Amino acid sequence: MKGSVKEGVMFIGKYNRTVIITYIGVAAGIVGSFLVTVLNLPKCALVCLIVAGVCDLFDGAFARGCERTEEEEAFGVQIDSLSDMINFVMLPICIFYSLGLTCWYHLIFYVAFALAAVIRLAYFNVVVNANNNQVVKYYEGIPVTSTAIIVPVLWLFSQFLPLAAAWALFTVAIILIPLLFILNIKIPKPKGLLFYIIMPVLALICTVLLLLVGI
Repeated sequence: MKGSVKEGVMFIGKYNRTVIITYIGVAAGIVGSFLVTVLNLPKCALVCLIVAGVCDLFDGAFARGCERTEEEEAFGVQIDSLSDMINFVMLPICIFYSLGLTCWYHLIFYVAFALAAVIRLAYFNVVVNANNNQVVKYYEGIPVTSTAIIVPVLWLFSQFLPLAAAWALFTVAIILIPLLFILNIKIPKPKGLLFYIIMPVLALICTVLLLLVGI
């Protein structure tokens, strides 16, 4: 059977500079999952989540600034979605699990969380292809990448709550977040140079607070 891999190519995939930031984000997601599940270091995992979020913020803009073939551009769209599943779905679920959300019904919520993310990412991959990669002005629902902000902020807020209240807060979060992934509401999409300045500053502030607050 004939394959589609080009002859003489040792490794399939793309390894040029247009995808390097995405790959760094994936590495941050995997490191964060290890830190929280093996070493029980949720704060460090949250920092990795923020790093992955910053990588996602800049990877598209960086790639668009580079000369790419149509194949490289399509590849970039696919790996962006796949990396989102690792960084902004798997890692947050690991963090929630480490925080004590381990009842049987939490498993149902985690499944719903992952399924909603998969549905959203697949849907928008189809929409992007159908629209020939045109830039859209609105999000429909909240992007999966928003967990890079939501989860650390929730954790910081939870440090000032009684344990039972914090536990309830996170439980509500893992119910509402996937719903917002697939809810068909229009949210203006931030853009412009100011956005790319403000978000890294907020990420830095959040990281510093994570390191200073709680245990």
